[in-house]
Amino acid sequence: MKKKNLAAMILLFAMNALVFAAGGKDTNNIRVLLDWTPNTNHTGIFVALDKGWFAEEGLTVTITQPPEDEALVLLASGRAEFAVSFQESMGPAIAKDRDALPVTAVAAIISHNTSGIMSLAGSGINSPRDLTGKRFASWETPLVTAVVRHIVENDGGSFNSVRMIPNFATDAFSALQTDVDAIWIYYAWDGIAAEVNGININYLDLGTIDSKLDFYTPVLVANTSWAKANPATAKKFLSAVSRGYNFAIQNPAEAAEILLKHAPELDRTLVTRSQQYLAVRYQGDAKRWGEIDPARWGGFYRWMFEQGLLEKNIGSGGFTNEYLP
Repeated sequence: MKKKNLAAMILLFAMNALVFAAGGKDTNNIRVLLDWTPNTNHTGIFVALDKGWFAEEGLTVTITQPPEDEALVLLASGRAEFAVSFQESMGPAIAKDRDALPVTAVAAIISHNTSGIMSLAGSGINSPRDLTGKRFASWETPLVTAVVRHIVENDGGSFNSVRMIPNFATDAFSALQTDVDAIWIYYAWDGIAAEVNGININYLDLGTIDSKLDFYTPVLVANTSWAKANPATAKKFLSAVSRGYNFAIQNPAEAAEILLKHAPELDRTLVTRSQQYLAVRYQGDAKRWGEIDPARWGGFYRWMFEQGLLEKNIGSGGFTNEYLP
């Protein structure tokens, strides 16, 4: 977390917690923060808005894009009721004895981890050990370092020989063609973009390489205090969102058009193909869309703790399925 935001976040959270508890806020007005620019991870939310399903629940929903990496802080401060985030980002924010962010994951947007490491087909990176001696575009976070070390060394490679290059790229393919040999991507976007543009790639799927890395990314997160004070409203919101994602599962082409209506700057072919890819992955093998498996959730946090990435072992803490329909 950025230190400059910490004191303000704590003060804002305390003030908003009082507002929530006193019932002085219109709980039917829901603010949702995205994690990034609109994309197919968010389609179900836009479908629910476009189809009027939030309105049917008596809710007025506003969807906004926060400053980079600020969604969890703003959510915790009471500036929103829900946000899109990631299990790997939530861990360090909630596994603290002091100043833990009061946020709780309430739904898995995608049932399994669809992120991994992409390289050009001619790079020779066919397994994690092949990253030895290669240039990896790193976000320079402890998690990225730990994951790359884990998969390379478990595959018999030398992590110390991996050249971790700061990742300033806005275009993964330009970076691969100039500055680096491999980059961490979400296949539903950059992987599909490679398919659309006829670029031959190698792809190392993290969840397939090691089940401990099959974490939930992205997730829908709620302000814990608000949700506990307004469980009925939280359930109404999740009911509409669930309808939105189930619609996208059954009708990916129409869902893609709805997303494009709200984000017309996106590439139509990419959105359509990405939507088809995610249609069978939003729910995956879960019993219902959004359901989080405690064993898999907790397994990843235990791995993070073992890697020194969390202050304490929170096991299966930090999520609930209670608001899902």
